[in-house]
Amino acid sequence: MAGRVSGKVVLLTGGAMGLGKASARALLAEGANVVITDIDETAGRTTATELGCGFLHQDVTDWARWQEVIAEVETAHGRLDVLVNNAAITVFGSVMDISPEDFRRCYTVDVDSIFMGCKAAIPLMAKGGGGSIVNFSSAAGNKPSPDLAAYNSAKAAVAMLTKSIALWCAREQNGIRVNSVQPGTILTPNVESVIAGTPDPDATRAAFSVAQPIGRMGEVDDIAHLVVYLASDESKFATGAPFIVDGGLSIA
Repeated sequence: MAGRVSGKVVLLTGGAMGLGKASARALLAEGANVVITDIDETAGRTTATELGCGFLHQDVTDWARWQEVIAEVETAHGRLDVLVNNAAITVFGSVMDISPEDFRRCYTVDVDSIFMGCKAAIPLMAKGGGGSIVNFSSAAGNKPSPDLAAYNSAKAAVAMLTKSIALWCAREQNGIRVNSVQPGTILTPNVESVIAGTPDPDATRAAFSVAQPIGRMGEVDDIAHLVVYLASDESKFATGAPFIVDGGLSIA
């Protein structure tokens, strides 16, 4: 199949690298008009030039900027068909180690930004007849770790927020579907840097790999292909669903 999202206008946050960049590349390959955003303006512009897509500088925790970004997309493209809320941070720390400030920061970036993105985008998407919202959660929202109190709970919140928004959109009959993606450990540049920063990178890499029953870490395209499916009309009957792609981590 080719042109699976041909002509669709896609706004994707956190698109400078990792899963965001891979998803943007996959969407572009299937015919979408993609605009990526990122807080790192230099990296974002570099990626946009490499991929051949649009770029807007954005702090996803800034409500006023969200409204500006949606307005800029409407001015440039006249519509918005797909919103991919990918931007996020990982904050480490147990309940006793993490500071209240860092706990709130994790929620602000990982949860509040998705609320704001959906709130800002829904009116424009509905005006165009609907579309698809893809919110990035994580397998960490299903499987707790003692040193991820903020991240575990924030990613679990994303999955439930997604369901609430999906149900509201369904009852409004505005044509907008809302689903969440829950990746396991994916070998992104961020994960590579975490591995490299440990005392024994080879041992860390092996530990990360065997944590998944499938015996390896995922690749960015494992998630990018799912984003294309959810952005396309192939998933027209899917809404409010958590799509788990984690090599079996959540069932181990």
